[in-house]
Amino acid sequence: MEQLHESAARAAEPRQTAAGPRTGRPLRLADEGTGERWRFGFPGRARAEVHTRGARLHSLILPDRWGRTADVVLGARGPDACEGSARYFGATVGRYANRIAGGRLVVDGVTHRLATQETGHTLHGGPDGFDQRVWRCEPFHSAHRTGVRLFLHSPDGDQGFPGALNVRVTYTLDRDDNLALSYQAVADAPTIVNLTNHAYWNLEGEGRGNVLAHHLQVAAPLYTPVDAELIPDGPHRPVSDTPFDLRRTRRLSDVLTHTDAQLALAGGGFDHNWVLDGARRARPRKAAVLYAPASGRRMDVLTTEPGIQVYTAQGLTGDITGKGGRPYHAYAGVALETQHFPDSPNRPEYPTVLLRTGELYRSTTIHSFTTVTA
Repeated sequence: MEQLHESAARAAEPRQTAAGPRTGRPLRLADEGTGERWRFGFPGRARAEVHTRGARLHSLILPDRWGRTADVVLGARGPDACEGSARYFGATVGRYANRIAGGRLVVDGVTHRLATQETGHTLHGGPDGFDQRVWRCEPFHSAHRTGVRLFLHSPDGDQGFPGALNVRVTYTLDRDDNLALSYQAVADAPTIVNLTNHAYWNLEGEGRGNVLAHHLQVAAPLYTPVDAELIPDGPHRPVSDTPFDLRRTRRLSDVLTHTDAQLALAGGGFDHNWVLDGARRARPRKAAVLYAPASGRRMDVLTTEPGIQVYTAQGLTGDITGKGGRPYHAYAGVALETQHFPDSPNRPEYPTVLLRTGELYRSTTIHSFTTVTA
């Protein structure tokens, strides 16, 4: 099976020093027993930390319109940072992001029974998905880009999925405060792949209240309705005249207070897929914009994926203590998960997620950060 080898140029990459972000070169922090944490970023610009357990975005430090910095990514504090209801915070989820109904998968006429959660469905790759694995990490650095590459081998039969899979996820920060997440995968037998990042964003800063005052725009004419178990229910629906119409920027508090059966099914918020244009693109195009008026921070999301799952974290109950010592309550953040559609393997009308032997899976999402001065 093809390996996701790096270029021989890696041998010429700078050696790690204690300078870390002061020079832009990635710095490995202390081993925490469940993996490593790496810090990278250019002097005076955005600074990121990535943890190898779950290949997760642990933090992202950004300035506001006055130059004051804050961590805008939610993350749990202490030994439970990757456990329980915090397990998906910032993680790379797979082998299949989102839900597969009943844990049933058919590939080339062969039925595979996947590991399921207590719902009876497979969510984000199963109870022991990629978010729970410790990935191998290698740093890289150049004059204009810095970051880390993470590698994982998923064997044949992992969580019931057919075929062995080699995966690479690359986090890259450039000097313009663009955070790019690039995914590649190859398999030794036909399988399905759908990878995404599950960061929860609060552009005022993690632990600083909820995101209901944030403004959100999603460039999609359709969304995917769900049933009571959050499985796709019927064909995609137009967003027109619904709270799901985010084609122009709207404040979250304005749309989430609507009386709408779909919002109620999701527990009083969004946990839905928006259909961008129904096809994977070769190059990223704009999918969403998130803006926090109080701080002036703005995040543009560009992706090659055909859909984006918006989850407004209405399920958080205060049982998770964040990195800053404050509990996370409902709407403490919003996840913008670029991906293929939920339950695609059982929906032939959806874009395919099948990866055949010898093919290369590719996906790219860019988070572009700016500040609005007024």
